[in-house]
Amino acid sequence: MSQIGEIMDELYQVVLDRRSNPKEGSYTNYLLEKGLDKICKKVGEESAEVIIAAKNRQPSEVTYEVADLLYHLCVLLVEQGVSLDDIYQELRKRR
Repeated sequence: MSQIGEIMDELYQVVLDRRSNPKEGSYTNYLLEKGLDKICKKVGEESAEVIIAAKNRQPSEVTYEVADLLYHLCVLLVEQGVSLDDIYQELRKRR
């Protein structure tokens, strides 16, 4: 079984903590301060970069870009008040 859940939980908690306890120089705080438009722009950019990496058939680049996308999606989820458990439940319903 994959270990992605562990790191996603940890990442989500870090983003929540940054929202509650801002840290100077934190990129996460920068995104949260800039707001939804900036976060959505980054999600879009990272999505495009995943597509380009895939089209170039570069597995290491796909890995790198998907990690960026997951991070930015995590920031978006926190900004929207959506938990990873909410996503889990939705995926479970589709199974």
